[in-house]
Amino acid sequence: MFKLGVLVSGGGTNLQAIIDNIENGRIKNAKIETVVSNVEDAYAIVRAKKHNINSVYINPKIYNSEKEYENELIEHFKSFNVDLIILAGFMKILTNNFIKTYEGRIINIHPSLIPAFCGKGCYGLKVHEEVLKRGVKITGATVHYVSEGADEGPIIIQKAVEVLPGDTPAILQKRVMEQAEWVIYSEAINIIIKEKYPL
Repeated sequence: MFKLGVLVSGGGTNLQAIIDNIENGRIKNAKIETVVSNVEDAYAIVRAKKHNINSVYINPKIYNSEKEYENELIEHFKSFNVDLIILAGFMKILTNNFIKTYEGRIINIHPSLIPAFCGKGCYGLKVHEEVLKRGVKITGATVHYVSEGADEGPIIIQKAVEVLPGDTPAILQKRVMEQAEWVIYSEAINIIIKEKYPL
């Protein structure tokens, strides 16, 4: 069984899509072992608890340094022996300390077709605002491995989504989530599992 650890900060819609796809069999041979939030009242934690998944809040503010905080995360994930760490709306930049420890085993989803509309400061609703400002006709989502540079790791899978007349950033964000993010995050996990455990 492929063991997943998830880092969250907010509502956890991508986490919910992954939970649903494990439960309905679209993701095979995987289990979420633990969900960790850096925000105490993140609704993602509630979602995890509803499915009897271990979930914890690890407060970054009580540590003397970023390294201390990340070392706590590392020890937590090691205690669950996770194979893959999934960033599901985790609104904190991980440093090299964490990335090197789990190199090639951390994935993230970004709400655009990388390399467009990505990098430092380009996240969440800001991405969709920029897409509409530039007038592009196609956007989408990308799942990629996490590397030292923001949104620079190797791409695993992408899915395009049409930008429609009359779109607002919120409407476009919802369409990208429903048509791309909630679909391809699970597909990316399946791709990684198949690479590790080929039939």
